[in-house]
Amino acid sequence: PESVAAQEVVDASFSAGLTAQTVVLAPDAVADDAVATAESVPGVAGARAGESAEGRTRIDVQLDAEPESAAAFAAVQDLRDAYADAPGAESTTLVGGSDATAADTAASSERDQGLIIPIILAIVFVILGLLLRSLVAPVILIASVLATFFASLGAANVLFQQVLGFPAFDANVVLFAFLFLVALGVDYNIFLVTRAREERRLHGTREGMVRALASTGGVITSAGILLAAVFAVLGVLPVVALTQIGVIVCIGVLLDTLVVRTLLVPALVFLLGDRFWWPSHRGARHRETVDA
Repeated sequence: PESVAAQEVVDASFSAGLTAQTVVLAPDAVADDAVATAESVPGVAGARAGESAEGRTRIDVQLDAEPESAAAFAAVQDLRDAYADAPGAESTTLVGGSDATAADTAASSERDQGLIIPIILAIVFVILGLLLRSLVAPVILIASVLATFFASLGAANVLFQQVLGFPAFDANVVLFAFLFLVALGVDYNIFLVTRAREERRLHGTREGMVRALASTGGVITSAGILLAAVFAVLGVLPVVALTQIGVIVCIGVLLDTLVVRTLLVPALVFLLGDRFWWPSHRGARHRETVDA
């Protein structure tokens, strides 16, 4: 594309920090001190005071690191720390620019993940526990969903970074991919395991799972392949974040449909037997002997 070719010319003609400068806004009275402080920070190639407006002077800071890289984020944080420790009015200096924005976005996304993901898992656990009347089953099913998520994330990471040369995932990709995969994975869990619970009443845990797999397997597999195809379409869009989400979810849905729901979960149910439904009582006429 023309935009990519133009960016390659810019990268070849100018230094990395010059193409995405960090912008510092310092009070006019301490503008010179702010320039000196910026130049003393490791990772800063240079700083130059510019125009003044509304009592603040703009200082263009050039970093040594590539834009939006980990080294650039570290330099931005060091710059902010240096101004925070500065005396007087210089401590009110603001640090912005594309690298600062990207660093703030990444930090915000990380905080959101640390809050939202545990809340989602807790809500899913409660819903599954009430639906299945079990404490063990929700743990096993949530663990299977997490295994699918991490496996798809790892596979997509290899594809994008090792094969396609992307530096990293977009800041919000991991959270959105998690939301999609948990929602879809839990749906398929509910389809399979609720049917297994119904069959268990007459046929026992192991035979009930076999019958549930036989009756729901075709529906789950068809739905999973269809959804994977839908998300695969995102992989051809010219928006990197949507491409990454589409590929991760596509891989995850296929893993969940073809491996986890058809092999892993039934195998775990066979290994655990009636313990899978603990602490529910066995209301079945057929009672199984569970090997220790």
